[in-house]
Amino acid sequence: MSRRVVVVLIAVALVVAGVVLRSRTRRTPLHYTGFVEGEERVVRSEVAGRVVAVAFAEGEAVPAGAVLARLDDADIASQIRAKEQEIRVLEADIATQRERVPLIEATWKRELAAREADVRQAEAAADLAERTFARERDLVKRGASTAQELDDRRAARDQAASALARARSMLARTAAEERNITVARRELASLEEKRALALRQLEELNVTHAKYAIHAPAVPTVVQTQLIWPGELAQPGTPIAAVLDPKDKYVQIYVPVADRAEVRVGRRVEIELDSEPGRRVPGEVSFIADQANFTPEKIETRSDRLGQVYRAKVRILEGVERFQPGTEGDVYLVGGGA
Repeated sequence: MSRRVVVVLIAVALVVAGVVLRSRTRRTPLHYTGFVEGEERVVRSEVAGRVVAVAFAEGEAVPAGAVLARLDDADIASQIRAKEQEIRVLEADIATQRERVPLIEATWKRELAAREADVRQAEAAADLAERTFARERDLVKRGASTAQELDDRRAARDQAASALARARSMLARTAAEERNITVARRELASLEEKRALALRQLEELNVTHAKYAIHAPAVPTVVQTQLIWPGELAQPGTPIAAVLDPKDKYVQIYVPVADRAEVRVGRRVEIELDSEPGRRVPGEVSFIADQANFTPEKIETRSDRLGQVYRAKVRILEGVERFQPGTEGDVYLVGGGA
């Protein structure tokens, strides 16, 4: 076989191989390399205190709302006891004052009625003494009585008038004592306001006291990193532990600008981890960044534009618990999207 024939056959084989490879490449769906990530939640202290216990170590499962750590609450507990004692004293004072107010009011009404009766009696006595004095004066003018009798009647009249003035003064003083009822009611209202304030303060102390038990999120999680140990001092904002929701994981990929039209939110994909080759898990694009990453400050060439990518997140639809953060794999586009 001539050398020229061999060269022609080789060229034909290369062309056929290229066509086959290109056709297979075209049939291969778009895919992107990604890695599994999880949204870690850092649980922090809201109050200051010394750590007395950490309930869960790294890698341990934490039930929803469980206590991750406890701080020394001796000081706040003492304040709560003092405030509770203050409230008990106020409640006792309020009970006493509530009994005292109607007693003062009833006593005042009795005193007022008695003073009004005294005034009526004194008015009657003064009127009688005045009429008796007038009659005695007429008798003296007619010579039917003596000057001594007239002086006696005058003294009796003046004494009755003085008694009436004293009775009216006592009535006015007793009437003025009605303000004691008002004062007593104000004291009762003041005590009730103090109790209400103390109750609000106690409620605030109880809310603060509850923060000395540091709780995990309201979903089951796993401790990723323990950030504090017993004996250490925590301040407001001090991280206690980083936890991860086993179901709150996704695959992060970067989509070239040229593929942006193909990759959109809702597009169905298949995820194949490097640790499980050949096994694909369904997923869905849940997020695409509005702006491309790795953009040069100044784009001058086509290659610069092609170097831009969009960050995207793929939601895992099945077996999310098996995906470990940091694991790499491929994400394949399937179907026509949402």
